[in-house]
Amino acid sequence: MQNQYLIAVLSNRTSVEQAYQALSRHNLPMDQISVVGPGYRSADEVNLINPDQAAGRLSQQLALWVIPFGFLAGAAFSFLSGLQTFAWAGEVGNHLIGGLLGAASGGLGSWVVGKITGWTVGSGDAIAYRNRLNLGRYLIVAQGTDDLIRQATKIIQKFQPENMQGYSLPKAS
Repeated sequence: MQNQYLIAVLSNRTSVEQAYQALSRHNLPMDQISVVGPGYRSADEVNLINPDQAAGRLSQQLALWVIPFGFLAGAAFSFLSGLQTFAWAGEVGNHLIGGLLGAASGGLGSWVVGKITGWTVGSGDAIAYRNRLNLGRYLIVAQGTDDLIRQATKIIQKFQPENMQGYSLPKAS
């Protein structure tokens, strides 16, 4: 089961290369360990979440229930207020137009709220790691079993990483 991750932040190229070589000397499966940073793999290559993707996904999820609710609220408002904003559309047409305007407002609201929330909280620690990469730091990312993550943690700790964090992905159902 490969649903465990370890991400360690190292301050310079020398320390990341030494840590990577130490992992290799301990016969860990190097196809499950990546170095991310200048001259190595990019954050996108190791699927470090892009905040824009998380924001887009959250906007879409929010739109699924906000747009229909907006349509109902717009139609209800038009019906209850009795406004005849569009005389050419007739009574039923005004209610439908009110519903469409409500749905459009719901769609806009889901996009704005989804994007802001996705950028601020939806991407987890990805923004912090991307910021560290932008500062010239390096990441070692290990993915695998609990045993692999424990071994990698012990080895990498000797190189005094700035930060080291383990993650568990939810099991696929």
